Amino acid sequence: MQILNGKEAAQAIKDALKIEVAQLASNGKEVPHLVAILVGNNGASETYVAAKVKACEEVGFKSTLIRFEESVSAFKLLETIRELNGDPDVDGILVQLPLPAHISSEEVINTIDPAKDVDGFHPNTVGKLVLGQPTFIPATPYGIMLLLQHYKIDTRGKHAVVIGRSNIVGRPMSILLSAAGAQGNATVTITHSHTVNLAEICRSADIIVAALGRPGFVTADMVKEGAVVIDVGITRVDDPLRKSGYRLSGDVDFGAVAEKASFITPVPGGVGPMTIAALMKNTYHACARKHFE
Repeated sequence: MQILNGKEAAQAIKDALKIEVAQLASNGKEVPHLVAILVGNNGASETYVAAKVKACEEVGFKSTLIRFEESVSAFKLLETIRELNGDPDVDGILVQLPLPAHISSEEVINTIDPAKDVDGFHPNTVGKLVLGQPTFIPATPYGIMLLLQHYKIDTRGKHAVVIGRSNIVGRPMSILLSAAGAQGNATVTITHSHTVNLAEICRSADIIVAALGRPGFVTADMVKEGAVVIDVGITRVDDPLRKSGYRLSGDVDFGAVAEKASFITPVPGGVGPMTIAALMKNTYHACARKHFE
């Protein structure tokens, strides 16, 4: 069994980006600028946004964090996004989800300029992804593909089972794994809460991508010997023995499944760092497109 070390792979990506950004700066060109919008004081969101801002600093991007109280009106938030859409200095815009109940995530996503949609959620972006056209890839699926690439995992002709059908991970993951090209050409089964004989389907998988948000859902009896297991889940589980009062758990029973898997991602330290590295790559591409189009 080999650990798919997301921290290590993400660092390699950030190191390469740092060189690219330094080259832009030395040529007198503007460096990438990412703007993150955070609404409210959700602890997990605070952590995620802080990690993204830190990554920007590390690779030499400009970054701006815009904070709003949880009570901010939808009108004010959308007005801010439209202003950022029109700002030529801004290359990427991300609005950290989830949002308060009175604000429509769909409306917010649809308002972001597709040319600055570095999270890869806009319908135009998703449509291009489905058609196999150049576009931003949603950051978590993109990060997983980069991780498979880093470890040279062959997916051609393999049976991949994706557990979860969200628009953020499950569906785009199925498209990427089945597409022609590197780390693609797999035969993909996408499963969900209504799938019959889920365990049996998983046992036939060469690659499992677990993205349903249920701690420890994938158990050893669902995994065949030698499978590649990608754990996207990350849930705070109460743990009175920890100083923080909680621990982070993935969707996979790591200890038991690791004994059967050929490759497996840890939680934390697997997909999470790769998501941020992929976001950095998307932001760089947005900036590069502006310079070279």
